[in-house]
Amino acid sequence: MIDRRHMLSMTTPGLLGLSLLGLSLFAAPRSAGAQGTDKAVSFVKATGDRLVAVVNGPGSASSKRAAMSQIINNDVDVDGIAKFCLGRFWRQATPEQQKQYLTLFHEVLVTSITSKLGEYQGVKFIIGRSKPQDEAAVVSTTVERPNNAPTAVDWIIADPSSSPKIIDVVAEGTSLRLTQRQDYGSYLTRNNNDINALIAAMKNQVSQSG
Repeated sequence: MIDRRHMLSMTTPGLLGLSLLGLSLFAAPRSAGAQGTDKAVSFVKATGDRLVAVVNGPGSASSKRAAMSQIINNDVDVDGIAKFCLGRFWRQATPEQQKQYLTLFHEVLVTSITSKLGEYQGVKFIIGRSKPQDEAAVVSTTVERPNNAPTAVDWIIADPSSSPKIIDVVAEGTSLRLTQRQDYGSYLTRNNNDINALIAAMKNQVSQSG
């Protein structure tokens, strides 16, 4: 099984949804840095506002899942993260395996977030500094939940000046996409580098969460 972590949501289940959820509770301070970092902060806050509207608004579980999926697909570079997490095995996969894997990666991410929507009550988000990092921008935040210690979370935003996308979350100094890449690599090594075995495990993960 691959249930120890899953990309942005497995180390702390639903971390992506949990963290972005509280962004509208605080006014985002403007960065003193470059224009791209300012836009990255505004982007993260806007994404949080949309997530809050879905979580707190009316609608069935299926309609909220559809709305959440749309937000994730619009604001997160899911395909890029998925390819990164598969590492060298992406090039070894057949076109059909790549297609199945990308589809399942989307489903597992959305499922892991939407299954935890009821646990996000009381979340608070404090947005701190932002800074450029190579071609990306980093927005530092502190996530606070009732009965939980505060968590330092950095959001890595690609192409912040024009078409920003979330490409990674660094929680307490740990890159979640890098951790997931290591987990996928270990899983495949234990299963004779069989990508179909990983695909089957991801299908099972989705079906168990449904």
